[in-house]
Amino acid sequence: MSTTLSEINAAAFESTLEFARHLDAIDPFADLRAEFEIPKAGSGSESVYLCGNSLGLMPRKTRELVTEELDDWGRLGVEGHLESRRPWYSYHELFRDTGARLVGARPGEVVMMNSLTVNLHLLMVSFYRPEGPRRKILIEDGAFPSDTYAVKTHLRARGVDPDEALVTCAPRDGEETLRIEDVEARIEALGDELALVMFGGVHFRTGQVHDMQRITRAAHATGAMAGFDLAHAAGNVVLELHDWDVDFACWCSYKYLNSGPGALAGAYVHERHGQDLDVPRFAGWWGNDPGSRFKMQMIPEFVPQPGAAGWQLSNPPILAAAPLLASLELFDRAGLPALATKSRVLTGYLEFMLRESMPGTCRVITPSATSERGCQLSVHVTDHPRRRFEALARNGIICDFREPDVIRLAPTPLYNSFTDVHAAARVIADS
Repeated sequence: MSTTLSEINAAAFESTLEFARHLDAIDPFADLRAEFEIPKAGSGSESVYLCGNSLGLMPRKTRELVTEELDDWGRLGVEGHLESRRPWYSYHELFRDTGARLVGARPGEVVMMNSLTVNLHLLMVSFYRPEGPRRKILIEDGAFPSDTYAVKTHLRARGVDPDEALVTCAPRDGEETLRIEDVEARIEALGDELALVMFGGVHFRTGQVHDMQRITRAAHATGAMAGFDLAHAAGNVVLELHDWDVDFACWCSYKYLNSGPGALAGAYVHERHGQDLDVPRFAGWWGNDPGSRFKMQMIPEFVPQPGAAGWQLSNPPILAAAPLLASLELFDRAGLPALATKSRVLTGYLEFMLRESMPGTCRVITPSATSERGCQLSVHVTDHPRRRFEALARNGIICDFREPDVIRLAPTPLYNSFTDVHAAARVIADS
């Protein structure tokens, strides 16, 4: 048997529990599981948690970090802005480098703030600039609902009819996922009518990773901007936003980033835009020059600070930001490229187990190519989909269900094991 996960390929997979345990024994990140609190199943044993694509597990250090902020607040009151162990005044700067490493950005191109959809609206103010015939926004067909709602309402607020300006790109008839050549052709056909391409980096339902570099290149070739919702991509797949020349991106941190329900979100702005202080934006006092921030009414005009931090509106919510420190510390310790190697094998093993054992009424609709997926596998179920999902829950396997007939399983490399995915596949086969 292979001695490292990097040596493993699908041809070597075996469906036995012994083989799953062997993979766990050579997993270099097996010890990271102990850094998380694992929900208990009805039997009292640890559940098999395959729902990191919806809400990640809580790092154990989160309690300590939040308690420290509560203690500093109680001990220092307002003085905690400058005198707490992690001063609140500059708290967002703690994520300047770690946030950049997470998405392949340069320091200063990333800021953690607000929630994902709020950030989408704020960045569309800056990067959707309808002029003349160039008024259309392209999104993927069946995009995450919040993205669709955000774009439609944003267009209306800007005086643009979404029935005319919002256009989509759909898979071919009979197919579940998009072909990149079809996306490029759609962008080229829209030409000088296209103002913005705003795709999800990973499609929430199918788990398909879109080729963000090629989409960005195609958008720029027409003179349009390119932005991405990375809710299902950040912490899941290796990203190189700066090198791909992406204009902007947003993501939440409560899925693969394990920062808690409704946690602080992230935003990326390419440095060529971040250094241009004339880029239009909505403004608030935390986005302006820190050196003059407390002159307040003495400086009535907003002067943004350079970089993504210039899009901030308000001071960061410290109790919501603290869990993100615990999470990003783990990503920095492991390194996302190395985690992606484990993810490739872990997800590949789940796919192997499903294809070996699941009935013909179930099929994986996530692409098999590792370049087109992260750790989520979506299973389309044509017979009794809800019953099969409920069987998983009864057996202590936590995943999620997307109406009307898709079960999503996401084995995340920080805390899931190969015996986890072996158990899940066996339940689906037997349900």
